Amino acid sequence: MAEKSVYTYRVEPQEVDFTLCATVSALGSAVLNTAGLDAHRKGFGVDALNRQNHSWVLSRMAFELDRRPGQYTDYRIATWISDYGRVLSTRNFTLADAAGEEFGRAVTQWAMLDLASRAAVDLSGVGREHADAIVDAPSPAEKPRKILSVTPVATAEHRVAYSDIDFNRHMNTMRYIDLLFDAMPLDLLASQRAVRLDIHFLHECRYGQQLTVGWERQGDTWLFSIRNEEREAVRASVEWR
Repeated sequence: MAEKSVYTYRVEPQEVDFTLCATVSALGSAVLNTAGLDAHRKGFGVDALNRQNHSWVLSRMAFELDRRPGQYTDYRIATWISDYGRVLSTRNFTLADAAGEEFGRAVTQWAMLDLASRAAVDLSGVGREHADAIVDAPSPAEKPRKILSVTPVATAEHRVAYSDIDFNRHMNTMRYIDLLFDAMPLDLLASQRAVRLDIHFLHECRYGQQLTVGWERQGDTWLFSIRNEEREAVRASVEWR
């Protein structure tokens, strides 16, 4: 049975906002970079999958932050895979400062995509081949919650541009998160409250598409729906604690 892998990071100046603390999307980017590095190190990274015309795609993510570390703060991300299903694999993360104090955690669920058909690949074979990568440890937070529906009371528009797209040529995960936080008032973003983000990726958004970001507020929870020109693509919630 495998053990958790640990990677080190530092909050760089380009990763902070006006509070001089790391943005949620910067920390989320470090989480996803950790996933990529660890998968590569263990032989099932995007480079290996691309040789079979496959790629990993993030399907769902839950991300909890008790606080956001300040500029130049060193921190560590531990990661481990807890299970492979037929369609989704669960990868977990904890974030801790240099003193070992945990300040964040994430649970992500990944699908494998056939780049030719754009359809999900059965993960049963991957699970058998890489069973030794599974760590016998539970997820550090509740798995991504279902967001059944969103009834927007306000909207904003965004056209997917070059700076938005990733190696799969669809919109980068962290750009969606930026769009969510762009919709919220600055005084809330400056409050340094703990926060939980749940995000579900339903369909791809591609270069040139016009997106409509809609949201509603239910107390301390903001619900979001992002639609492209054809259908709903992303559903998310941001819960302030």
